[in-house]
Amino acid sequence: MRILVTGGAGFIGSHVVDALIENNYNVTVLDNLSTGNIENLNKKAEFIRGDIRDKNLDFRDIDGVIHLGAQVNVRTSLEKPLYDCDVNTLGTLNILETMRRYDVEKIVFASSVAVYGDPKYLPVDEEHPKKPLSPYGLSKYCSERYIELYSELYSIDYTILRYSNVYGERQDPRGEAGVVSIFIESMLKGKAPTIYGDGHQTRDFVYVGDVARGTLMGLNWRNKIVNIATGRETTINQLYTTIADTLNFKGKPRYTGAQEGEIYRMVLDIGRALDLQWRPTVDLGEGIRRTIEWMRRYLKIS
Repeated sequence: MRILVTGGAGFIGSHVVDALIENNYNVTVLDNLSTGNIENLNKKAEFIRGDIRDKNLDFRDIDGVIHLGAQVNVRTSLEKPLYDCDVNTLGTLNILETMRRYDVEKIVFASSVAVYGDPKYLPVDEEHPKKPLSPYGLSKYCSERYIELYSELYSIDYTILRYSNVYGERQDPRGEAGVVSIFIESMLKGKAPTIYGDGHQTRDFVYVGDVARGTLMGLNWRNKIVNIATGRETTINQLYTTIADTLNFKGKPRYTGAQEGEIYRMVLDIGRALDLQWRPTVDLGEGIRRTIEWMRRYLKIS
């Protein structure tokens, strides 16, 4: 069985590729390397340098698509909403059209916690109202709706995975990074990171290896929308302390004003994922330890 992974040279995508190959899938990766890194890529995967918006994509001999290729930076989406829509929504539509043209019947789509917006209740389950606060969140939600429509019209089977805040090895702190990798890089260099707001805002941090495993399992789920998270709420101050303690970093964080449009609290309900036999296995402390080990090698810091 051959699976096409869009964005397969990226942070999450490269871990998904590894999981697929470890489970004896044949893998083709489509990535334009705008943010991905070819060094992340498993040598056993076929690589095509290309763009998800290319109208001449060839999905011959492809049995299923895992679609991770995207513009993932919320700030970029606020500054360049047309670009964000072009890549995320129209790019997804182009993938769906290519699947229809080549009779590919399965897509696993990487969506985001950003589709929910400011939570009305916690933990946030999959039925929570969708009111994105950024063009990025909206483009992900529009893509979800296109996928559901194509399922109804053309019998394309789907799994939509709403990832929470993913962290782990290969998340470049100098690129479209999350707070975990930014904090680790700063502390490894002896600098106190900046915390926006009071640090009591919360997130649901999920380890990339667990995300990759859930994405792989999604190939066998039929027409499901599933939160992929831990169901655990962690404050940014707690995250800071966990990383600092692991590194024996004694500096204090610098606090500054909250970022515009930032959600204050977020944690996802993972009951549906648990019912489907997926569960997170790497806790925050262990995940941070693994990420630090990788970051030391990446930054060449002993």
